[in-house]
Amino acid sequence: MKFAYKFSNLLGAVYRRGNLTFCKDGNSVISPVGNRISVFDLKNNKSETLPVSTTKNITCVGLSPDGNLAILVDEDGAALLVSLVTRAVLHHYHFHKPVQSVRFSPDGKKFVITKENVALMYHAPGKQREFNAFVLDKSYFGPYDETTCIDWTDDSKCFAVGSKDMTTWVFGAERWINLIYYSLGGHKDIIVNCFFEKDSLDLYTVSQDGTLCIWESNTELDGLLKGPKYSERKKKERERKKRTEEEEEQEEEDEMEELGEDGEKRSEVIKGSADAPEEQEGVKNVRYKQKSKHFFNKEGDFNKLTAAAFHKNTHILVTGFASGVFHLHELPDFNLIHSLSISDQRISTIAVNSTGDWIGFGCSGLGQLLVWEWQSESYVFKQQGHFNNMASLAYSPDGQYLVTGGDDGKVKVWNTNSGLCFVTFTEHTSSITSVTFTSSGFVVVSASLDGTVRAFDLHRYRNFRTLTSPRPAQFSSLAVDASGELVCAGAQDSFEIFLWSMQTGRLLEVLSGHEGPVSGLCFCPVQSVLASVSWDRTVRLWDMLDSWQTKETLRLTSDGLAVTYRPDGQELAVATLDGEISFWNPQSATQTGSIAGRHDLQTGRKETDKITAKQSAKGKSFTSLCYSADGESILAGGQSKFVCIYSIKEQILMKKFEISSNLSLDAMEEFLDRRKMTEFGSVALVDEGVGDGDGVELSLPGVRRGDMSSRHFKPEIRVTSLRFSPTGRSWAATTTEGLLIYSLDTSLVFDPYDLDLDVTPASVRQQLRRKEWTSTIMLAFRLNEASLITEVLETVPFDQIEVVCASLPDVYVEKLLDFVASSLEKSGHLQFYATWVENLLTIHGQKLKNRSSAVLPTVQSLLKGIKRHYDDLSKLCDWNMYTIRYTTALSKQRGLKRPEAETHSSEEEVMESEEEEEEEEDMTCEPLIVETDSLT
Repeated sequence: MKFAYKFSNLLGAVYRRGNLTFCKDGNSVISPVGNRISVFDLKNNKSETLPVSTTKNITCVGLSPDGNLAILVDEDGAALLVSLVTRAVLHHYHFHKPVQSVRFSPDGKKFVITKENVALMYHAPGKQREFNAFVLDKSYFGPYDETTCIDWTDDSKCFAVGSKDMTTWVFGAERWINLIYYSLGGHKDIIVNCFFEKDSLDLYTVSQDGTLCIWESNTELDGLLKGPKYSERKKKERERKKRTEEEEEQEEEDEMEELGEDGEKRSEVIKGSADAPEEQEGVKNVRYKQKSKHFFNKEGDFNKLTAAAFHKNTHILVTGFASGVFHLHELPDFNLIHSLSISDQRISTIAVNSTGDWIGFGCSGLGQLLVWEWQSESYVFKQQGHFNNMASLAYSPDGQYLVTGGDDGKVKVWNTNSGLCFVTFTEHTSSITSVTFTSSGFVVVSASLDGTVRAFDLHRYRNFRTLTSPRPAQFSSLAVDASGELVCAGAQDSFEIFLWSMQTGRLLEVLSGHEGPVSGLCFCPVQSVLASVSWDRTVRLWDMLDSWQTKETLRLTSDGLAVTYRPDGQELAVATLDGEISFWNPQSATQTGSIAGRHDLQTGRKETDKITAKQSAKGKSFTSLCYSADGESILAGGQSKFVCIYSIKEQILMKKFEISSNLSLDAMEEFLDRRKMTEFGSVALVDEGVGDGDGVELSLPGVRRGDMSSRHFKPEIRVTSLRFSPTGRSWAATTTEGLLIYSLDTSLVFDPYDLDLDVTPASVRQQLRRKEWTSTIMLAFRLNEASLITEVLETVPFDQIEVVCASLPDVYVEKLLDFVASSLEKSGHLQFYATWVENLLTIHGQKLKNRSSAVLPTVQSLLKGIKRHYDDLSKLCDWNMYTIRYTTALSKQRGLKRPEAETHSSEEEVMESEEEEEEEEDMTCEPLIVETDSLT
């Protein structure tokens, strides 16, 4: 169970590429992040990444009208049918070509995808189980270039497809007599999007050069006439061919003889019948005419229209441009509502929610996701990930927050409960190499290649301390001691370690002795000893209490890359360039063990490599180490898609986690595709120039627009930093894809303790009916089913908790404390579980203190849960206080407006009632806060 971790969430990235989609209720937005999708709940301010992934980056997402199903299509055309209810993959399908867009019909019975110059209509999967969920219904040909967009009429009778050949095609979803297909021109650039008017065949088309065409149809939706089925027509044609010429001549003679008064009536019947081939002569075909043409404001050739969305009920058209500007127009009059700029990067996609109040914007250049409420002109949601690689991360002491530093020079702090970033610090001017929290949890310290170490205050959200060296240096490592007073950073160019005082900001000492770049620093958790590892194949232990002298020097077999202390400070782990992890006793300076992990990395082969993956792996090594909260295992990661967890005692590999299966990243596959190899080298070396292709765009410094030197590169998969949560229930890794969180999967793991034949759910409930609380709890823990333990605990009377805690054997105290800690984090029964915690710690506190190293993760998990409840309750009490003050002020105002004869209270009485209400409110809030404070 210790290693039953599963993927939990993806932080650090909110949008990469593809289209945004709002859920059916309009309160959540679905965003593609690499080869995964994240769901952002805008009402509850939470994010969740679904545990499904495609083989490459997702380019388009289609959501069913009921909001239960989603179709995810990646760069190669591989599609997944995903249930948003169960979060599971229902079906795999491959379209064999890149797909530009996918759209369900409003009735949910069909969906259309566009690839190359073809539109394909499929039967949508229904509620019944089907062997093949995607069944092709019809193929629609017409455009001469790649298709770009799709839109359906409200009754699902027709759909429109835009194309790069500057035309828009209207197709009938069924076989209509008066509409098979219709082509609309009028544009001089690529069609960005097309929209049907509500309950109409009227159409709006928007092109890349900023032109809007409004097309008016001569037919309403009710005017579409159904034609005969294809099989019926073929059958009738075959019957006609079987007729002999004599029979046809005889029929003609009979018709000539019967000319007279009824001849006209007879001809009308033939025209209207299904047998007549000329039946369409009397039918008026659907035709379009251009009603008007409008032009958006354009600022040069580079400010192209890149995205558009239309809300049919409110008639609002939203258009986004390459300069980051977006316009809101009311159609069909083309009245400008407002125009704003959200960034200086290209707007990649726009979506409007079902009510038309919120507009979602995605910028792939910055990895930015915005939700804008246009009526109040305010942000509902504004998130931006690191648009370059993340280099380091750290957990806060209570495990509630995560801080990350990236190559973009930004320091971001994330809430682990909501998965959202709540503050970004941009003071650094170069790449961040290391970040950490102080022991208080309210100060973040970061080191950068710009030659500064900065401290940020999480109370006032400001950079309150900037630490620099006498000579410019590039800091590659960072450490803060347990008291939070000493800050030290290692330089990669001068081979020195600089030591500052956090209180005064003064440089205390420069530690010299290393003969190579300092690659890692770590303070001992229990002593004032600093461990530093360098490329000079040594680990040095510096005594902070004895004139900062070198206490010990540990000799390594290869260049040192990372160093970390065990949580109890009794062991040191070092990662070296030869792929080994060595363990040392810092007291005796002796090596206690080593793990050869080079073969566990299993690196892939890059597209430009001249050697095989097996030969390349010989030069790979672990670059990040982290002990688990109990100190029994260690996490290791490096330039590979795998994270390894080792048992230190047995020195063996326990489990490998594959952090990504995204083939859009480099070094993912062990063997290269020979079809991509030419006589001139790999096809991957050919740069196809600037566009919406694969990879990340890089430009020369100082160039903002129109950079002809812009190049694309394929990011290489790697793990830059690993950290275990202080609670021990999760661990995080900064990777090329983002910040990945892995949590303990306790929902489906059955792990009984001391089980025998008499321990069954029936016997547990039988004991529960007898009100033998202590023995019932012991039986429930022996069976170890979470739902059963919760049922037993919540049945125990409140006044019996102290008695049960006192009579509980020592073996079950830790188990109960651990279970209560995990329950407290998500349960609403705050006082009930807090009483269990209080009694367990009061009665068994001394025994638990003797085993502090084993109980520490549980206690930190308790602190995290209590702190979260404390914050929520404090906000609630503050909100209630402001509401009561507002209510009393309103009542006072109304009292002043009444006639003097009707007023029953003077101003003094109103003031007294206000004071009494505030006292009552303080009394209601105080016990909860005091109780939580006493626990913390």
